Amino acid sequence: MLSLVFFSLLNGLVFGLLLFMLSSGLTLIFGMMGVLNFAHAGFYMLGAYLGYTMSITVGFWPALVVAPLAVGALGAVVERFGLRRVHRFGHVAELIFTFGVAVLIEEVVQLVWGRPAKSYVVPAALDFPLFQVFQGSFPAYKAFMLGISVAIFAFLVAVFTRTRAGLVIQASLTHPGMVAMLGHNVPRVFMVVFGVGSALAALAGVIAGPVLGTFPGMAQVLGSIVFVVVVIGGLGSLAGAFVASLLIGVIQTFAVAINVSLGSTLASLGIQVDATGPFQDLWRVTVAQVAPILPYLLLVLILIVRPTGLFGTRET
Repeated sequence: MLSLVFFSLLNGLVFGLLLFMLSSGLTLIFGMMGVLNFAHAGFYMLGAYLGYTMSITVGFWPALVVAPLAVGALGAVVERFGLRRVHRFGHVAELIFTFGVAVLIEEVVQLVWGRPAKSYVVPAALDFPLFQVFQGSFPAYKAFMLGISVAIFAFLVAVFTRTRAGLVIQASLTHPGMVAMLGHNVPRVFMVVFGVGSALAALAGVIAGPVLGTFPGMAQVLGSIVFVVVVIGGLGSLAGAFVASLLIGVIQTFAVAINVSLGSTLASLGIQVDATGPFQDLWRVTVAQVAPILPYLLLVLILIVRPTGLFGTRET
């Protein structure tokens, strides 16, 4: 039991911080530009595929740096020559545009790399158990993912609270006109933030590809959950995205690890159910089977209790 709790907690932290790395870029983009970027998960997938290709040719470590930079540059180009032009037509046009970019990225990925999943493997330098406890081991690569995610969070907090650039970005969130009057190029700030958000998504793809798989549907697997994280945490709130990511990561990991059905739980409490009645299938459903829908149930609950999210100030 202790082993289950310990490793589920560790895996939940790894998954949660990976969600944060992916959702932080989306949070920055929405907080500054008011755009729910449907193409964000596409940049995550593109980062994974570029990381896979570069890891074969030049190695994993150069890919860890170059792939996010390349996708970040692509994101900046998309904002400068696409999103900026449709911005004046309102949010609906922006959503349609980013949705089109997401579809385009998916089609390009399938055209270039094909439909089969890629054998994106963990780098040899991190392919060993970091420690063993309770007859189980924790891979060094997952500890590396944990460290990178924590470093990204610390970096973002430091930038927003300690640097002049962070102050300009925060001021642009609420008073773009005043920032422009002070001599700052607000559209350029928007472009840089969109590029940084895309780069963060690509970085998540590079480090998650060997663990979660690199295949054309990977954007759909995490894309919807990332939007759930952003809404639960509060639209535009970086701290909210961090807390919501950890919450969802731990809940899903523990749910997957618990293979207990509703019927067996009621039986352990002394409540007998009719295993042959009309609800016999319901009693056999395990917690692990309903794990994929738990984030969405939590989303509904949060929206009922607090429509602005945990740390947000604007309603969804």
